[in-house]
Amino acid sequence: MKDHTLSKTYRHKFISDSLQASSEIKLKILEYCLQDIDHAITMLIDVLKSGKKVLLCGNGGSAADAQHLAAEFVIRLSPRIQRRGLPAIALTTDTSILTAGSNDFGYNEVFARAVEALGVEGDLLIGISTSGTSESVNKAFHKARSLKMKTIGLLGKDGGTSKELVDLAIIVPSNDTQRIQEGQITIGHIIFQAVEEELFG
Repeated sequence: MKDHTLSKTYRHKFISDSLQASSEIKLKILEYCLQDIDHAITMLIDVLKSGKKVLLCGNGGSAADAQHLAAEFVIRLSPRIQRRGLPAIALTTDTSILTAGSNDFGYNEVFARAVEALGVEGDLLIGISTSGTSESVNKAFHKARSLKMKTIGLLGKDGGTSKELVDLAIIVPSNDTQRIQEGQITIGHIIFQAVEEELFG
């Protein structure tokens, strides 16, 4: 039987290093993003109290995060809080819209088209991008701005071009895609749970 001692030692170090790196990014988020996260909570509370809705978009892992966070608002986060569903829509989940939009207008237009169809003044768009350079997300930000919607960019690296297109940019202080995504879903959970607690807790 093949000896896996060396590979197991490497594997354990990789696991340990990854968890350590993830923990360090979370602490950097606390250091650099605290005020921005607090601002996002206020923005979402104001939007929801005004009877408006939240739209979310992103690509790849960010699409999954958009869907995940929308579900937290529509369903709930804390089982102890009995509340009504909150209006949140992930623009990443309808394959007919995504494929028709890509076919007819090009993929970079699909989220902007959905924002145009579903967004109204006072709504809020959360765009998630690890690089801040996603054209499909940026076009959605442009469209949201034209409709007088509020915008939050949940970004990574240096925020890319997205940071100039939004009312609030929350930038995970990392260049590692995996660490950025882990930070983004953590930030999303904190924001959405804080909103739920303040509105219904």
